[in-house]
Amino acid sequence: MHKLFLCGIAILTLLTVSCKEKTSHPSRTAPEEIPFEQDGLLSIWRNDSLIVKDLAIEISDDEYERSTGLMYRYSMKNEQGMLFIFPDSQERFFYMKDTEFPLDIIYFDADQKLVSIIRNAEPLNEKSLPSGAPSQYVLEVNAGLSDRWNLQKGDSIGFEFDR
Repeated sequence: MHKLFLCGIAILTLLTVSCKEKTSHPSRTAPEEIPFEQDGLLSIWRNDSLIVKDLAIEISDDEYERSTGLMYRYSMKNEQGMLFIFPDSQERFFYMKDTEFPLDIIYFDADQKLVSIIRNAEPLNEKSLPSGAPSQYVLEVNAGLSDRWNLQKGDSIGFEFDR
């Protein structure tokens, strides 16, 4: 009787284990690409000479927009950029987490003068990319454009909002 009881428990245990629903882990899907939304136009100047006219910009001026930046996007046109506007001027640290394409990250001070450039920032890299000087504005454009435009320390930006 004791053996029969133990045998019954063993069979019930096997049936319970084998009949359990398999738990599946939901597959991770990439977020839907965020479209570019033009918020204004930006120009870049060297002294009195216009270097770049009418670069369409998307503005990132709140905490969520600044922390998201160009994440979850797969490309950007050469005539587009993202302008980050901060409430104050201090050393800035950017990174390329969840950013799928290389960028030039261009730092500007409170007077909108270029202070430094991170050229060809590597996609998906979480390494800190510091401004090296106080900055209040940061412009992200496709990698290589800062060289094509021959940007230099001291160049300045001007922009206007559409919104």
